[in-house]
Order: sequence, then structure tokens, then C-alpha cells
Amino acid sequence: IGRLVIGQNGILSTPAVSCIIRKIKAAGGIILTASHSPGGPGGEFGVKFEVANGGPAPDVVSEKIYQISKTLEEYAICPDLRVDLSRLGRQEFDLENKFKPFRVEIVDSVDIYLNLLRSIFDFNAIRSFLTGPNQIKIRIDAMNGVMGPYVRKILCDELGAPANSAINCVPLEDFGGQPPDPNLTYAAALLEAMRGGEYGFGAAFDADGDRYMILGQNGFFVNASDSLAIIAAHLSCIPYFRQTGVRGFGRSMPTSTALDKVAKVMKVPVYETPTGWRYFSNLMDSGRCSLCGEESFGTGSDHLREKDGLWAVLVWLSILAARKQSVEEIVRDHWAKFGRHYYCRFDYEGLEPRTAYFIMKDLEALITDKSFSNQQFAVGSSIYSVERTDSFEYMDPVDGTVTKRQGLRIIFSDASRLIFRMSASSHVRATLRIYAESYEKDPSQHDKEPQAVLSPLIAIALKISQIHERTGRKGPTVIT
Repeated sequence: IGRLVIGQNGILSTPAVSCIIRKIKAAGGIILTASHSPGGPGGEFGVKFEVANGGPAPDVVSEKIYQISKTLEEYAICPDLRVDLSRLGRQEFDLENKFKPFRVEIVDSVDIYLNLLRSIFDFNAIRSFLTGPNQIKIRIDAMNGVMGPYVRKILCDELGAPANSAINCVPLEDFGGQPPDPNLTYAAALLEAMRGGEYGFGAAFDADGDRYMILGQNGFFVNASDSLAIIAAHLSCIPYFRQTGVRGFGRSMPTSTALDKVAKVMKVPVYETPTGWRYFSNLMDSGRCSLCGEESFGTGSDHLREKDGLWAVLVWLSILAARKQSVEEIVRDHWAKFGRHYYCRFDYEGLEPRTAYFIMKDLEALITDKSFSNQQFAVGSSIYSVERTDSFEYMDPVDGTVTKRQGLRIIFSDASRLIFRMSASSHVRATLRIYAESYEKDPSQHDKEPQAVLSPLIAIALKISQIHERTGRKGPTVIT
């Protein structure tokens, strides 16, 4: 490696990394992150590799790196190298004639990323919405991750939101003692502030800026699957999509099928992929996909090859400015038109990997047995008839590669779904996720609590998986 490009002070959001890789045509990028898929002896640290398109390394690249790593005989480092990460500009070093010169360039990653956003959105419309006579009051929580500088410069300095709109904007090594996960469990302070009714729009970001959460006035929560579907239905509000058109949508398999309803009306294809942004990159590079998302609050478009939290927030502000309605009104209008997908995810974190593996192995044997496809489950007054089951596998429509065993699916005759998936597994810990989804077309039934609607499905999931009995747990670690 003869040249490194690093964000000022060593801080880069994941979408900014993707942006810079694409802008300077780099060979790739390395992200050191508090990751959901950690490495290190104690599972405390993550390393992500991005390829030349600015997206996560596909499986074939990761496997090739691994194979090469087993044959390496030597490597060269410079332990005494000192780089001033605060000073913008180029610094050159002579490293024992290995490279002449070895170049390190410190860049303003916020400014580079801001210039990309200017080419996508109508900043004047958003600025008027945040500063004009009918301005909305917003509350943005960077959760002491890397997003603080981006939020301050873009939302406050560039778009005019008051400085006190942005909270927890100083990046801290321990994130202030709170997991930087944008959900109702960990963004509780933002939720409490929104419940007071003072703010019309709220958002939180994760540690590296690729995931987000949206709240409306009085703490109205927009789940990630609904957010993706609503964004899809309003892409015409964004100048970028008015110019490029909409080619197709992508969603991870566990993400609710709300997006599919929008795609059907818009007459564009939907690609159902395994969880992991790398599966969307091929679709976008080949021109098949304009918008994609995951149920874990990750959403993005073909402007980059990474999920992009701030981009999603700017889309929402653009929709609000165009519709002149509240977050809740927009969501309820969407439900009235497309139906509501009640949806919930239950995370069982920190499981012993062997226990989690055998739960999934036994469950797969159970649900893929032919006799299971004829099962009916009665829970209270609800009866669920199994329509089909499978262990999800994906064939990439671009290169034909097949990815197997990406989660267990039970699909019922009323389109309800139960999904079981292993996530963030390592030799240290494992997470088992259960997803439940139920579709309701009738607007008079759209005001129920998701967990109340989904409780019969959850009871079925717990019965057939025996997860509480086999782990000694009384319930999940996190519910989203």
C-alpha cells in the first residue's frame, strides 16, 4: 500500500468511506469499527473491508483474502510512523525505500460527503422547512458516535437547524456508556424528549452513521420496514430520482414485505436478499436496484454502495417538506393505502454458540419435514395454517452465485411470517433473532400495539424453538 486517505481526526462515517472510495477511485477501504460482527480475542473490535465500488467485500473476496492469509510468509510495517490526523493535507514518508514516497492524505470527510448530498437533494427546500415561517422543530441524537461532526455541519450549519437541535455530537470512545444503537431500547432519551410534544421530527444514528431511527411528534415510532416502504413511495420528492428514475428495490429477507406492496403499485421488481449490504451492491452495480434496506434500520440507494443514515433522514425531511404533514399522518396515510405490516424482532444476545447452533439445527429439521407443512396452530381465537417453509437461499441474478442457509422461514396462509436467524456469531458469543410479521389491510385495525397483534405468532415461535427452555432465558435481550 503506497497511499492512505484518512478522515480528519481519524473519524469517518461508513457512508463517507464509500463516498470517498468512489470519488478517488481507491482500490478499497478499511473500516475499524465497533461492529456487530466483531473480531479480536474478546469479540471487542471489528474490521470491515470495502472493495473498489465502495461496498462491503462480497463473500468471494473475503474467502480469497482468507486463503491468501494462510500462505503469507512475511509482512512489512513501520511501527515508528507518526501521522498528524488533525492536519488536513498530504504527508509523505520514506519507509526504508519500500515505497517512494509513502503518502498519507488527511481529508475533510464531512465536506466531501456534503458535496455528494448537495447533488442528490433540494437543499433549499429542506432549509426552508427547517428555518421558514412554518419551520419544524427537530431533535437529532448522534449517540456519541462518529455522526456528530456530520450532523452539526450538514443539518445545523448547512441546512439551518438550530445548534441545540443536535445532541450527543461529541464522538466518545465508550459512546457515553450507552450502546450506540438507534432503537427504542437504547435511544430512550430521544424517545422521552419526543414524547413531550415539543419536537415534530426526531432521529438517532448508530456508531458509524449507516443506520438510523425516525420518530414523530409525541414519540410516534416508525419501524425500519415501514420507513423503507414510505421512502420508496416518495422517491419522486428527491431530485436525484427524478433524474435517474427508479429501476427496482431490494430488501433483506427478514425485512417486512411492506416494500413489496409499494413495488407492485410502482411496477418495479423487488429483490429479496440475505442480510448483508454486500448482496445489494451487485444489484446496484448492474442497474437493477435504486433503493434497498434492512429491518435493522439500514437504508440506502445507488448513490453509494453502503447504507446511509443521514441520507435517509434527509429523504424524510424532503418528504415532510413536500407533503406538509406530520410523520404520523404520513405513516397512517401509507397504511390506509397499502395496509399495515405489524412487525417485531426479538434478539436473544450473548448465547453460547453451540447451544444456538443446535437450536437452529433442530428447528430446521422440524420445519423442513414434510409433515410440518400441513400443520395448523391454534392460539386463543387465532388459527395459523402453514403454507410453506424453507431454509432461505439466494441466487444472485447478476453472477449466479448461490448463498445458502440464511435463515429459517415459516410462511402462513394469511401471509404472516415467522423467521429465525443467527446473527453476529463468533467463538465468543452468538445472537439468535426471531422475526414476526402479520399483515392487516383493514384501516380500522391499524391502531393496535404490534406485540399484541403478534403475540400468537410469538407463542408459536417459542413453542417450536424451545429457546427459553434450552437457553434458560425468560425472554429476549432486546425487542425492536
